[in-house]
Amino acid sequence: MAQITLKGNQFETVGTLPVKGSEATFFCLVKTDLSEAGPADFAGKRMVLNIFPSLDTPVCAASVRRFNQEASSLDNTVVLCISADLPFAHSRFCEVEGLKNVVSLSTFRSPEFGIHYGVTIANGPLKGLLSRAIVVIDAEGVVRHTEQVPEIVQEPDYSAALKALA
Repeated sequence: MAQITLKGNQFETVGTLPVKGSEATFFCLVKTDLSEAGPADFAGKRMVLNIFPSLDTPVCAASVRRFNQEASSLDNTVVLCISADLPFAHSRFCEVEGLKNVVSLSTFRSPEFGIHYGVTIANGPLKGLLSRAIVVIDAEGVVRHTEQVPEIVQEPDYSAALKALA
């Protein structure tokens, strides 16, 4: 399990992020139109899994905007914004923000995603939500970069994630 903090208060996740060089774990999550999507839907593309607790927080919203601006303009790359927020919240957020280059996915039907990727918060006030993490998967389905953000209110290292896509 990973140790993370929320404004200095220590919490844990249910596991750890996938190991760099390992094959990405299968997942099936819900898109804003309530259809399901998984790695096969993005076969042959590089994926940035931007994982976060909720769109209703400023840091989560900032990371979605930033990846929309930077990573989604790269060739053969898709940004998957993943949280436990309902698909309706994802849709509303992207519409209000004018975001068209990210794929919003909800774990509401698939809580096992957070367990398999080691990002479900195990205790504290955010128990059951996802921690802030980045997983970059190459076009062959191999994990090339991971980051478990140690402090939930901290933004991820965008440059490291983008460098993994180079």
